[in-house]
Amino acid sequence: MTTANLLEFDLEGLAAFCEKLGEKRFRATQLFRWIHQRGASDFAQMTDLAKSLREKLATTARVEALPVVTQHESKDGTIKWLFDVGDGNAVEAVFIPEDDRGTLCVSSQAGCAVGCRFCSTGHQGFSRNLSTGEIVAQLWFAEHFLRKHLKRDERVISNVVMMGMGEPLQNYTALVPALRTMLDDNAYGLSRRRVTVSTSGVVPMIDRLGADCPVAMAVSLHAPNDALRDDLVPLNRKYPIAELLEACKRYLAHAPRDFITFEYCMLDGVNDQPEHARQLVELVRAHGVSCKFNLIPFNPFPASGLLRSPQPQVLAFAKALSEAGLVTTVRKTRGDDIDAACGQLAGDVKDRTRAAERMAQRRVSERTVVLHPVRKTTPQEH
Repeated sequence: MTTANLLEFDLEGLAAFCEKLGEKRFRATQLFRWIHQRGASDFAQMTDLAKSLREKLATTARVEALPVVTQHESKDGTIKWLFDVGDGNAVEAVFIPEDDRGTLCVSSQAGCAVGCRFCSTGHQGFSRNLSTGEIVAQLWFAEHFLRKHLKRDERVISNVVMMGMGEPLQNYTALVPALRTMLDDNAYGLSRRRVTVSTSGVVPMIDRLGADCPVAMAVSLHAPNDALRDDLVPLNRKYPIAELLEACKRYLAHAPRDFITFEYCMLDGVNDQPEHARQLVELVRAHGVSCKFNLIPFNPFPASGLLRSPQPQVLAFAKALSEAGLVTTVRKTRGDDIDAACGQLAGDVKDRTRAAERMAQRRVSERTVVLHPVRKTTPQEH
């Protein structure tokens, strides 16, 4: 008999499951607290549940975490886990401790289909969406592991960022119940301001999230114009910058924060020049988007063909934005010694999109253009 993994349900889903067992809603709330607040997976431990319910659960349900393939701890305290999600696929989650918060970076897909040039996950390709339970399981495991590891009774993870492997808004159906579980006071009780969805710009889903479950929003911008962004973030060809910024403005009407965070990966000689900073300022002013810029040091990997901007260039870029009145921060690189920094999460994915092959073909094509430029002809030569 197939049993249901209760990590798949938000509170409404768990209440519906309990109703099918002939139980009242308050039993679902009790069960939800046992699973998420206390980290229990053995129904026999749930002593305030009726014995008859525990017996039903033993034959119809389970609380099943993802198997941990590897765990690596950085010298700065960052911890990265590789989770097995079956069929040869594995995804990564990262815990980043800071003085005033503990942030968990969570994956939403095995791989990613967007294929941003500077992201090693995108170069790895895409296998499948994660289920709600597989998304929540990363938080469930990390929270209760860390409580034991750090010998703390109170909550360790104060912030969740959907910035791991995958494009969250391309897995919308599974994402929203996972977010609701993170926010629920009977589970993790996270503030909407402390749960962030990072997107490369899936415009229709930005609007849906604003209506269904508004949390903090980070947008992977990375370029000030469509021509450059088309190359760096291929999704831009479908949803160009003007459409994306207008969606951001609409989202702000529902968002828990009064600004959108624009992520901007600093690429040497590609998007880090003074004219790019000027274009960004003009772009934001033209669309009137309340925003903050987060400049991210690029973490190079061989297949990208890109280099990290020198630190003086990053600081000059940040100064140009700040002097124009835009709130700007430079992200501190964490966990890069264990490949846990931004853009480094790659997991282990059976690629269904043949991304590596396509990327290789594109690099060959680019080299061909450089080696054999098209010669301009005069009218007489036609």
